Amino acid sequence: MNVNKKTLFFGDNLQILRDHIPTNTIDLIYLDPPFNSKSSYNILFNEPSGEQSVAQIHAFEDSWHWGMEAEKALKEILEKAPSEVVDMITAFDKLIKKNDMMAYLVMMTVRLLELHRVLKSTGSIYLHCDPTASHYLKIVMDAIFGKDNFRNEVVWKRTFAHNDPARFGRNDDRILFYTKTDKYYFNPVLVKYDESYVEDFFKGKDEKGIYQSVVLTGPHTNAKDPAWKGYNPSQSGRSWSIPKRIINKIVGEENANKMSTSEKLDLLFNNGYIILSKNGVPRFKQYLSDMEGAPAQEIWTDIPPLSAQSSERLGYQTQKPRALLERIIKASGPPEGVILDPFCGCGTTLSACEFLNQTKKFKFSWIGIDVTHLSINLMKHRLKDEYGLEQNKDYKVIGEPKDLQGAIELAKKPDRYDFQYWALSLVDARPYADKKKGADTGIDGYIYFIDSEKPDEFQKAIVQVKSGSVQVKDIRELQSVIEREKALIGVFITLESPTRPMLEESARAGLFKKGIPKIQILTVKEILENNARPNIPLQVDFIKRAEIVEENPDQEALF
Repeated sequence: MNVNKKTLFFGDNLQILRDHIPTNTIDLIYLDPPFNSKSSYNILFNEPSGEQSVAQIHAFEDSWHWGMEAEKALKEILEKAPSEVVDMITAFDKLIKKNDMMAYLVMMTVRLLELHRVLKSTGSIYLHCDPTASHYLKIVMDAIFGKDNFRNEVVWKRTFAHNDPARFGRNDDRILFYTKTDKYYFNPVLVKYDESYVEDFFKGKDEKGIYQSVVLTGPHTNAKDPAWKGYNPSQSGRSWSIPKRIINKIVGEENANKMSTSEKLDLLFNNGYIILSKNGVPRFKQYLSDMEGAPAQEIWTDIPPLSAQSSERLGYQTQKPRALLERIIKASGPPEGVILDPFCGCGTTLSACEFLNQTKKFKFSWIGIDVTHLSINLMKHRLKDEYGLEQNKDYKVIGEPKDLQGAIELAKKPDRYDFQYWALSLVDARPYADKKKGADTGIDGYIYFIDSEKPDEFQKAIVQVKSGSVQVKDIRELQSVIEREKALIGVFITLESPTRPMLEESARAGLFKKGIPKIQILTVKEILENNARPNIPLQVDFIKRAEIVEENPDQEALF
């Protein structure tokens, strides 16, 4: 594949990496895999009113169990992986045995081996994890990427406080930063100065702002250095150290290069940048407004988590702040690099790439992979809402069915909800509350709409999805559900063609109003080939709209 094309993949990232991503093609990988925290995570959708729903749809389960898949992964590692990796996984097998944690580690190891393969020699990888498994994952990363290629264990303060009476509060995540070789791209990131540092050192203030007084000299003697206003630094074993950036700011780089040391010192003095101390030693007035920031360290406390009121929040429980990804991408992503996120979730990595692309200083391509169609659909909505990006025009999606045969193959997969969620997305229907946890109610999804006769009320259509054989009793059951739920319309999506009795039964149900049948049968083939859609009045969005990110060619975030 052409990795320079923006692409979303629906499917297992291991298979997609092997089938689609060439060796040595990726500049930066960020992955935020399940942490093996034994938690279940959901996606929260909106009610028609815009309020967040109490109904939650199961997105993924963050727990791993030893079984056939883990056995297969372990066998593959022992037979094909480099000796360092084999030694590592064998030691783990003896230490922690074949349990849930071991299942997690072998499943991560086979994927990290593939990620090492696709990463360029100048590339970097950031593995986001928490203390549940970070100590094990660091050993895995050492074995695959080499302990000498470990760069940082970033600690991100992800919550403000966590009350736990039995231990210190756990309020941080870890981000393991490795490179493929010792020759890698890295652009130091600058962050705002700590408030206490500013208070302690920036004591001066004038019409230009607050400043600190610093020396204008550096170590080592330069015999050619002139004396200026009676002071010669060479007499103290030092030499002039004039801030080029300020000179360039005043007269421009071309003119600055033509100036002598004395002329530069005069320029700074005349522009109020130099003060003379009581003993006659010149000192430079370093204004806070002129300083670009302090180099970021490996403890990040300046990027807050997403609050419940955050405009970024989409209802995805493990969603990370875009600023976190912006910092990582700006540090380790070459300006025209290819960024890969193999556990893409709600698409924050992709959003951060597009945000930085708007500055015109970057031209990132991206690849996102996720195993759930709920996430793929959420990402498509997010890219459109935030940046106006359209599928097939601005990026492509691989792995979704494009024709009837593809739909049939998806329906054959073990998790039938993959097909159901995909079919619902074709008609912009909201999935019903988590059916994996409860009895079948005859409802697979809703389409909310506004009826012109009652513009102040939200109405609903019931959606059913069938991937197997269908018969007339299915239509009768849908009619019963409509009556029970006091819905106005029923939509029946079927993989197989409807029988004549089914069509007759739906016709007998009559019309919701002129031109709009009460029961509507749509085949997957009609939807894919003819762009057939339910005949419904004005629909209401069920996915929380991401706020539009305004384009600003001059914006340059300080991280």
